[in-house]
Amino acid sequence: MASRITFLGTAGNIGVVSKQARSSGGFVMNVDDFQMHVDPGPGALTNAALSGISVRGHTAILVTHAHLNHCNDLNALINAMTLNGLDRHGVLIAPESVVKGNEHIKPVLHEHFANHLERVIIAQANKKIGIENIEIQPVLAKHHDYHSLGYRIITPEFILVYSGDTNYDAELGQAYAGADILVLNCQHPDKSKEPGLCSADVIKILKKAQPKLCILTHFSQKMLDAHPLYEAREIQKQTGIQVIAAEDGMTVNPVSYSAELKQKTLNVFTAEPEDHSPKGSLQ
Repeated sequence: MASRITFLGTAGNIGVVSKQARSSGGFVMNVDDFQMHVDPGPGALTNAALSGISVRGHTAILVTHAHLNHCNDLNALINAMTLNGLDRHGVLIAPESVVKGNEHIKPVLHEHFANHLERVIIAQANKKIGIENIEIQPVLAKHHDYHSLGYRIITPEFILVYSGDTNYDAELGQAYAGADILVLNCQHPDKSKEPGLCSADVIKILKKAQPKLCILTHFSQKMLDAHPLYEAREIQKQTGIQVIAAEDGMTVNPVSYSAELKQKTLNVFTAEPEDHSPKGSLQ
């Protein structure tokens, strides 16, 4: 199977999610036989089916934080991909708040469905995770859920960095450097009292990170009213970097944006990462 990224939803804040002005199913990344579902919010199963994606083929689920617009369908997705636990397989990678909760949030993951998986890995900043020939590196995020993370996903063909939900921080540009594709949750066209990145933040990040391609997603109603396509064009004009505003159901070929094959430099092939292929217990 050719590598591809399929956006099952581009909704951002609760206003857009509740009205389903845009879908909110996260995105699915395929690299050969490896299939990963990232941030399965409301509608993840429905929109996977509409995009012709079989969730039975998922190798992994990746969640950035415990807010429902990013993980509402997590348990249903696990149930579907494992046939209610009859075909126990797959890995969940998620921060502690998703798996164990914290003083503000109850665990999103139900123990019953955790037992359907081969392994649950609690992601922590700067601790690498290896699954098959994919390396995942949690990166900085600043959000209400203080366990929130972004992820650097290193494959043999390209490097993708996903911001998850985060406020702007001067360190983000460096944290995202080296990505072929940078997926940014850009909620606002202008500075806002609400959390999340705006177009001006994206410009500052791109000037430092210098990816080959930036994809904007996770739009608020104000961003939809301003038209994400126009915002993407202005950001591209000011940075010189190709910028795309994601649409529901959009598919991107990531290999076409990779500067070179990175097999020889992948850490996952040269040093043992923190966690390995599935072994079968809830951490």
